[in-house]
Amino acid sequence: MPTYDYKCKNCNDTFEHFQKMTDDPLKVCNKCGNDLTRLIGTGLSPVFKGKGFYETDYKSNNTKAKKSEKHSKTDLDKSEKQKATNKVEKKSA
Repeated sequence: MPTYDYKCKNCNDTFEHFQKMTDDPLKVCNKCGNDLTRLIGTGLSPVFKGKGFYETDYKSNNTKAKKSEKHSKTDLDKSEKQKATNKVEKKSA
């Protein structure tokens, strides 16, 4: 439920009111009893809490570590194959 800002047309009192989006806007000032205006454009800014928007957006360090281990093993296999190929080429030359 959003928080709406209201301002009295007579006494210029400004206050916030927590209400449902489907509720009708407030019409009467609590201090002087005159008309209120709901202020436009307030309450729309995002609120950032924690490390990110959603926990699922970021993979855990555990998953990253497993992937890097897998890539490093693949890289080692490739480099070992390359060394073996180089040795065979040197012997035949």
